[in-house]
Amino acid sequence: MLLVGIDMTAVNVALPSMERDFHAGASRLAWVIDAYTLVLAAFLMFSASGADRFGRRRVFRIGLCVFVVGSALCALAPSLGWLIVFRMLQAFGGTMLTPVAMAIISNVYTDSAERAKAIGVWAGVTGLALALGPVVGGAMVSSALGWRWIFVINIPIGIAAVLLARVVPESKAARPRAFDPIGQILIAVTLAGLTTGIIEGPRAGWSSPSIVAFFALAAAALVALLVYEPRCKEPLLELKFFRSVPFSGANVIAIVAFAALGSFLYLNSIYLEDARNFDALLTGVLMLPLAGVSIVWGPINGRILARSGSRVPFVVAGVAFMATGLILANVSTVTPIGWLLLAYGTMGLANSAVGSPITHTAVAGMPKDQAGAAAGINSMTRQIGTTVGVAVAAATLSGVPIAGHAELLAAATHIGWWLVVGYGLTIVLLGIVINTTAAQATASSTI
Repeated sequence: MLLVGIDMTAVNVALPSMERDFHAGASRLAWVIDAYTLVLAAFLMFSASGADRFGRRRVFRIGLCVFVVGSALCALAPSLGWLIVFRMLQAFGGTMLTPVAMAIISNVYTDSAERAKAIGVWAGVTGLALALGPVVGGAMVSSALGWRWIFVINIPIGIAAVLLARVVPESKAARPRAFDPIGQILIAVTLAGLTTGIIEGPRAGWSSPSIVAFFALAAAALVALLVYEPRCKEPLLELKFFRSVPFSGANVIAIVAFAALGSFLYLNSIYLEDARNFDALLTGVLMLPLAGVSIVWGPINGRILARSGSRVPFVVAGVAFMATGLILANVSTVTPIGWLLLAYGTMGLANSAVGSPITHTAVAGMPKDQAGAAAGINSMTRQIGTTVGVAVAAATLSGVPIAGHAELLAAATHIGWWLVVGYGLTIVLLGIVINTTAAQATASSTI
């Protein structure tokens, strides 16, 4: 989690520097993030299924090795196009990390209360990653080392994780599902078509034949997926899990919450470095309230979750997302630093409050031998949220020159911040609904 978290936050801080080196616009920059999250979303279920079959520790360690190799290639990328390709390889390694780690935790901690506490501690590492990523990334980008070194730092961390993973007990599903290549292809096509359409739509024109074709392809693949998967003997995407209102609601919340977080990280880096002309190091330092609140609140949130369930954490997270969006909804080139720090701390509260209840709600009540599949779906929806959130945020900045138009760029971020308010309101409403007695009763239909 530390490895993936540092990478995500450091890359966002480095985007303006990449834009200057490669002379890229908002849509091209979005691909640096979305090429990664798109592959994660498309192949998480494939890796989770493979871990259930071949062994979770084995797949976890393979994923770490691929991630490290991909990181090294990103550091050597000669152009933006090659960087995007290597980010996809890095992401394929990442597909074997987070969902497999959650399946390992579910296997080791069988008591629900202990599992909730463990997830809380695990999620607290996100706060540490948020603390290190922007500052370390910003320091490297601002120095002679440059943005390429944000990928180099993954190498020693990855090697250390490979060695530490030897102590993890090996586990497999008692009866793992067979691979579903058709389902895998349909998921990948759906996500690729949707993401490409959203990112490239403002540049090419929403009614242009190519954009219409991308959206049509995504829609057709989604329909085919919904028709094919229930008829598949062992589907990649187990649709029966969605009979559970808590499981479905948790995954919708994951999409919305990570759309908010992805939008925030993307927009905020561009706002601070291009609209405010702050260097990458100062940008990273200003983000520390987000990390600090995440570190403090993560374990507390885990205890609240273990004691009283997910309703309170979801409401806290939703309100905090809304507050963040409202604080930033009118930022300009002269907005006081203190006002920004308040927003970043509030985002830290939202981020640390939402992660654990999403995972706990999604996995609780699922058949134990399908823990990998359930965790995989949950991780996939998180990445779908980030992918869509960044794509939509990039679309809101389309047509606004990133360099040399500070006030115009600051004003262009306002739409993105109001979207964060909407994301937060959705989380509050769903967090209440999925914790009703009637909703909880539907979980038994998944077994």
